[in-house]
Amino acid sequence: MDEARYTRVYRLIHWAIAITFLLLLVTIFLRLTWMNKDHMAAIIQDYLSSIHASLTQEQTIALAKKIRKPMWAWHLYLGYVLTGLFSIRFLLPLIGSMKFQNPFDQNLTPRLKFKNWSYLVFYLCVATSLTTGLLMVFGPEKWGKTMESVHVLGIYYLIAFLVVHLVGVFTAEFTHQKGIVSAVISGIKRTYDQMD
Repeated sequence: MDEARYTRVYRLIHWAIAITFLLLLVTIFLRLTWMNKDHMAAIIQDYLSSIHASLTQEQTIALAKKIRKPMWAWHLYLGYVLTGLFSIRFLLPLIGSMKFQNPFDQNLTPRLKFKNWSYLVFYLCVATSLTTGLLMVFGPEKWGKTMESVHVLGIYYLIAFLVVHLVGVFTAEFTHQKGIVSAVISGIKRTYDQMD
């Protein structure tokens, strides 16, 4: 049995991107749930009414947005980090590391074609999310709403990709690529006849 290695650069980029995506998901989850502006405004209104004080609904929502602003700033910082990581990811093949696999290769098995197409679609979606996010911050103000409408769709592809990716990894781990999980952590993997 031969041994191959996941390079340190591969593992560093892979896990840095994975952790950044998970942290971005946390900020999105918080914004949609506990730190939702309407939910927080209702809590503030309940408290104010208990002490016989009041604010208008608009003032309460403005206060809720101010409270969650530091948390949402992390979403922006993580977006900048992810932009940098993906820029590195797309530059690495130019120097011979982390080559992209061609989904149009006729010699690929259906499983490998699906895997390669999944990554291609994922990279296109990430590029769209990063571009729209950057345009929301740095682009013309008149583009803001349109960019935001496209940007918020990112949650759907991200969750879908995470599910497909994890199912694929664990399927491989328990079938034709035993040890793939530890390999992406330690760098060493064993190659099998069917391995890609």
